[in-house]
Formats: sequence, structure tokens, C-alpha cells
Amino acid sequence: MRPVRTASLQARSRTCEPEGSRSRAAVLALALPLLLAAAPTRADEAFVTNQGSGDLTIVDLTTMTPVATLAVGGKPAGVAVTSDGGRAYVTSPEGKYLSVIDTRQRRVVRRIALEGGPLGLAVAPDGKRVYVADLYEQRLFSVDPESGVVATLQVGAAPSGVAVTPDGRLIVVAVRDANRIAIIDAASFQVVSEVAVGRHPFGVTIDAAGERAYTANVESDDVSVVDLAARRLVANVPVGKRPYCVALAQGRGFVTDQYAEAVSVFDAASLAPLAKVKVGEYPEGIAASRDGKTVYVANWFTNEFWSIAADSLKVVAKAKTGDGPRAFGAFIRAMN
Repeated sequence: MRPVRTASLQARSRTCEPEGSRSRAAVLALALPLLLAAAPTRADEAFVTNQGSGDLTIVDLTTMTPVATLAVGGKPAGVAVTSDGGRAYVTSPEGKYLSVIDTRQRRVVRRIALEGGPLGLAVAPDGKRVYVADLYEQRLFSVDPESGVVATLQVGAAPSGVAVTPDGRLIVVAVRDANRIAIIDAASFQVVSEVAVGRHPFGVTIDAAGERAYTANVESDDVSVVDLAARRLVANVPVGKRPYCVALAQGRGFVTDQYAEAVSVFDAASLAPLAKVKVGEYPEGIAASRDGKTVYVANWFTNEFWSIAADSLKVVAKAKTGDGPRAFGAFIRAMN
């Protein structure tokens, strides 16, 4: 903070100020802190897709309590929240559409038709494009969420998870039935490279530096680590049975193991396995808080949403959701 340079200017202001103005200013000065203290603030929230009940549970992450439920329909599965927190996008594979949600008003503002089986998705950092994997028709959609205009790109058999580098230049798609990832240049919307990974990659995550991609490989029970600049496989890290998604926090990788009812933890630098955390039945979606202190897990069969301390690996709290929570994607809305 810069020091005040001119005491004489302050003195002149006081001499020119009417007596009534001074008293009103004093009242406002006293009232302002009270008004600011009373102003409502909204905590970080999770937007959890419930495939069975066809809706979306919004969870306050400070209290770990559900605060709203939105009807979406079409067996919602994938979800992505914009970096500014203003919009959330939800895929409905059976409804064949993408729902656009105003997160502040907590309402669906439009639906964009997407034929095939829209599943995994990611939002460009600037929020101008939404990339959606079509599990059934071997393609990736590039959607303008404002106009609803859709472009398509063939990427291979059964694309599932989608992620975008922090600079927005690359899109990474887990091509499940081809056992590889497709690396796509966002500007040209063309595949620039393919990298073989484990068997049936599903969820895909990119680190904060945009250097590595991590795929959860459902059939080979491991996580593939890919160097995006070199476009090569670094290693396959063994995890539990039927891994679904990966989250990164505290220098560690956290992996939901569906059949093991656990989260596998590995060191992100050495890639050495560290621990397993017991969670609910059939864990699927997983994500880390923006400060990296907490990891959140959606448990599909037990209809619960859990929080885990990323350092101690202790389960901190649990919240109820709708039926069949999947939360496949970037489901956390971080308040700035």
C-alpha cells in the first residue's frame, strides 16, 4: 500500500466538508463493515451428475451438504465447469444432448442436441468451446455454447474422457477401444499425434503445468502417464481393480478403483504406489480442491459423495446424492 503523501490535501478536504456530510460519512464508515459481514458468500461447490435419478446434486464443499438438485434428464454422466465458475455443462448419453447450466441461478438455460452418445467433456480455458466425446460414433464434438454450432472430428473407437491443457492449445481424448489417446491441436481441430496407453483408457487428466496426461485404464488396472511435449508413454502405474478416473493433489495421483471400492494413491514424481483409501461402492468421479488439500469422490452404488484429506488420506465427510452419482469430469466450481 502506498503512503499518503499530502496531509495538506486532507486538511483542505475536511475544511470544505459540510457538518452534515461528516456525520453521514461517520455513519457509513461504521455501517460498511457490518454490511460486508452480512453479505452472503457462496462456498466452492461440486456439481454431481446422478445417472439413475436423471439429475444433478449441488454440494456445498465447506459444509459437505447438498444445497440444490437440478433435473437434467437423459441419464446424465459427464460434467465440466468453466474456469470462471459461471457455467456448467452436462452430457446426457441417452437424451443425446448437452445441458448448459447457469451455476449462479442454478438452472438449465438451454440444451444443445448431440447425436450419438455424448459422454466425457472438457471446456476450453476461455470458455468459448466445449469438447464432447461421442462414445458411440468415434468422434469428438467441438461445441460453441453460445450459438450451438457443432463441429466434429473422427478420433477412433469409443472416445470417453476428454481434457484440455491449461493454455488451451491441446485437447487430449482417451480412445477407449483403440487403447490410446488422441492429441488434438485446438486451433486447427485436427489430430496431431496418438500415443498407445493401457487397455481401455477411460478418464483422462492433465497436470497443472500441462506437461503430462494421465489415463485410468479400466481393463489393465493401471494408469498411463504420457509426456505431452515428447508425445510418448512415460510409464504405466499399477493401481486397483477397474480404475475409472485420476485426480492430482499434493504431489500425488488419486485413482478411483471401481471394483476395489478404494482410491489408489501414487507419488506423481517417482510414480511409486503409496496407499489405498477405502471408500464407498463403485467409486467413479474424482477431483481435487483448488488448494489441493481435499479430494472428492462420487460413489455410484452407495449414492454418496465423500471428501478425503489429501495429506493424511483420512475420510473427512460424506454427503448424500441422487441415484447413481457419476460426476465424470471437472465437477468442482471454485469460487474466486
